[in-house]
Amino acid sequence: MNNLLQLKGRFEQRSNSSKPGAPKLLSNRVVTINELIELRKQLDSLRRYWETVTYFEGAFITIVYKDIVAKSRRAKELLKKNSRTIPNDLIVGARYIEGDKTRHAITYYVDNNTIIETINKLDLAIEILNENFSGKITTEVVDAINDKLYEYVDSRLPKRTFLQVIVDVSSIEQFTVPESKIDSGQRSIVSVFKTELQTSELLRRLGLDISINRVIDDSTILLTPDEITLIMEKAPYLISMATVDLSQLDILDFDKANSSQILSIPDPSNEPIVGVIDTLFDESVYFSKWVKYEDRVDSQIEKTSSDYEHGTGVSSIIVDGASINPDLDDNCGRFRVKHFGVATSKQFSSFTIMKHIKEIVAENREIKVWNLSLGSSLEIQKDFISPEAAILDKIQYDYDVIFVVAGTNKPSDSNSPMLIGAPADSINSLIVNAVNRENMPASYSRVGKVLSFFNKPDVSYYGGDALDRIRVCFPLGEGFVKGTSFAAPWITRKIAYLIHKVGFSREVAKALVIDSAISWSRNMTSSNVIGYGVVPQDINEVINSKDDEIKFILSGESLKYDTYNHQLPVPIVNGQHPFVAKATLCYFPKCSRNQGVDYTNTELDIYFGRMLPNGKGIKTINDNKQSDNVALHEEDAREQYRKWDNVKSIIEYVKSRGRAKKAYDNGLWGFSLKTKERLNTGDGEGLKFGIVVTLKEINGINRIEDFINQCSMRGWLVQRIDVEELIQVHSIAEEEINFDE
Repeated sequence: MNNLLQLKGRFEQRSNSSKPGAPKLLSNRVVTINELIELRKQLDSLRRYWETVTYFEGAFITIVYKDIVAKSRRAKELLKKNSRTIPNDLIVGARYIEGDKTRHAITYYVDNNTIIETINKLDLAIEILNENFSGKITTEVVDAINDKLYEYVDSRLPKRTFLQVIVDVSSIEQFTVPESKIDSGQRSIVSVFKTELQTSELLRRLGLDISINRVIDDSTILLTPDEITLIMEKAPYLISMATVDLSQLDILDFDKANSSQILSIPDPSNEPIVGVIDTLFDESVYFSKWVKYEDRVDSQIEKTSSDYEHGTGVSSIIVDGASINPDLDDNCGRFRVKHFGVATSKQFSSFTIMKHIKEIVAENREIKVWNLSLGSSLEIQKDFISPEAAILDKIQYDYDVIFVVAGTNKPSDSNSPMLIGAPADSINSLIVNAVNRENMPASYSRVGKVLSFFNKPDVSYYGGDALDRIRVCFPLGEGFVKGTSFAAPWITRKIAYLIHKVGFSREVAKALVIDSAISWSRNMTSSNVIGYGVVPQDINEVINSKDDEIKFILSGESLKYDTYNHQLPVPIVNGQHPFVAKATLCYFPKCSRNQGVDYTNTELDIYFGRMLPNGKGIKTINDNKQSDNVALHEEDAREQYRKWDNVKSIIEYVKSRGRAKKAYDNGLWGFSLKTKERLNTGDGEGLKFGIVVTLKEINGINRIEDFINQCSMRGWLVQRIDVEELIQVHSIAEEEINFDE
C-alpha cells in the first residue's frame, strides 16, 4: 500500500471581483400586467390583515415562489426596506411546498411602511407596463433595455427598479400568511418566528408566562398542550416549527447471556478520551477503570437494570471493541471514555437531553470526539431540522468537536420505509447507518434524505443483523446486539484514531472516513440508506491507498470569496495524465434552524481538475460550471454539485476502457473553493475545510514517487503519513513527566 500524503502549501485568497449584474429574466419568460395586478391585490389584502394584529409591530409575509429559487432569484425589490436592508435580510423562515412541482415558500418579517412602498412600486410598474409595453414584457425586451437597444425613459420608476420588480414578479406565485401545522395534544418543542420582541415578551403579550428553564434559545421553547392551543387560537402564524418532546428510544431487542468467560484488560495509561452521551453506565464491568462516569439523570426518576444496558454496551465497543469482537478488529487500539448518562431506556424528554448536551460539551472542552447513539423512534420532519440536531450543529460550529451519531432503527415489525429519527438529521455530525456482513443495508435501516436534500446517513458500518450480531459487554455478562447504535461506535473509534492518534483535524478525519467508503464504481445501493458507502474495517485502509493510487490531504480555511491553488503537478506520461480522480470535501458551517429548508449558511463550491491553457481556469473533473455564468436551475445545482451541502464528493468512475487525459501546457492541476453566503452575515469567513484527493493510475502503475518529487519542486511540503511513527510521537507527547524536587 502507498502511504497517505499530506500536502502543505499556500492557498491564495481572492475577493469576488464581479459586480451585481442588471436584472434579467430567465429565458423565454413573459411577465404580464395581470400577474402584477394579482400580486398587488394579495399584498394589499395582507396589509389590511396585519393592521388588525397588535401583538407586535411588523407583519409576516410569505412569498410562495414558482420553484426552488437560488438566492440570486429571490425577491430583491419587492419587500425591500431601504438601500441597506434588502429582503434577504428580513427572512425568518423557509419551507417547501410539494405538488406537481416543489416550490419555495419563504417568510419575511417586514414593517407596514415596507408593504405600502412595495404596493406603490407595483402600482407604478403596472402603469408603465400598460402604457409603454402593451401590458406584457418578455426576456428579449428586458435584455434589449439592459443592452440599451431599447430606450427606457419613464421617470416614475428608475430603470433598474422597474426591471427588478418585473424579474421579482416572474419568480413569485403568490403572497400569503404563513401556515402552521401542529398537534396541540402533546407537549412540544416549539419555535416561533422572530420579531423585534424577545420571545418571552411576545408570549407574555399573548397571555403566557414561560419560565427561563423552558427556553432553549431566543426562539425555541417547551410548551404544554394548553399553551399551544392558546397560541393557535390567538396567533397561529407565529409558530414556525414544532416537534413532540417526549420520545421513545429506538432500541432493538438484545440477546443477553451470562458469560462464564472472565474478561480482562490492562489498566489505562495515556490513551485518548472519547465522550459518550447515552443511557446509564454500570461501573461494575471489567473495563470500568477505562471509563469516567457521570449520571445526569434526575435522581427522582426510578432506574432499573435495563437502563444500564445500552450505554454500557456502547462504551464497551469504544473501549475494547476489537478484543470483544476479534473478527471486527479495526487496528485502532483502545480508548478511554468519559460517559454521561442522560436518559433511561424508557420514554425521555428531548428538551432535557438537549440542555444536558449543551452543558456537557461546554464543561468538557478537552473532549473532541463524541458518540451519540441515542435516537428517536419518531420520524424527522421534512421541512425543518429537529431541535436536537440543531443543537449538535451549533455545538460543532462553535467548538472544535465532532459528533458521530447513530442513524436510528425502525421497529422489527415494520415493513415500510421509515425516515431516520432525531438527532440523525444533524448536518455537521457524521451519521452512521448499519449493514450486514455482505455490506447490504441491515433489516432495520431507516432512510434519508434530510430536508429533501442533504445526504444522510453519511456512511454505513457493521451493526449486526439477524443471527450475526455484535458482541458487547452488558452489566450482567455478554450481550449480542444489532442496531445503528452499535455501528456508530466503530466509526467513533476511527474518527478518534485519526484525530487523537494521527493528529488530523476533524475536517480531514471526517473527509477521510467518508472518502474511504466511496467506490470507484457506481454504487447501485440507494445513498439514502447507506450514505456514501460502507467504511472499510481496517483503519489502515481508511488512511492509506493501493499501490496504483496516490492519496493526499489538504486543509486550510476560507478567508475570502475564492480560496485557490493552481500549482498541483500531476505526473505526465507521453503528454497525458494516466489517472482518474476523486475528491472529498468536508467543512462545518454555521446553520440557522429558523431558516427552515435553507439551513446551512455557507456554501463552499469546489472546483478541481486540470488547469486550462491561457489562464482560462480549471477543467473540473465533474464539469462544474456554477461560476461560469451558465444558466442553471437551483434544483439542478443542488442535485449535480451538492450546492449548500457541507460534504461534497466529486469522482470520475473507473471505466473498462478508461483513457488518459490530455496534459495542458505545463501539466498543472488546480483547486478553487468559492465561498457563498446565504444571509450576508460573513459566517463563512475563516471557515476551515479538509479535502481528500485520490489519483488512480488507469494502467495500474505506482507513480507516487514521481508525484512527490514534482510536488517538492513546485514548493509543496510533502509529508508521508507514517502512522506508527505518529502514534509514537503522540504517546511521548502525552506522557506525564514528574520532576524530582
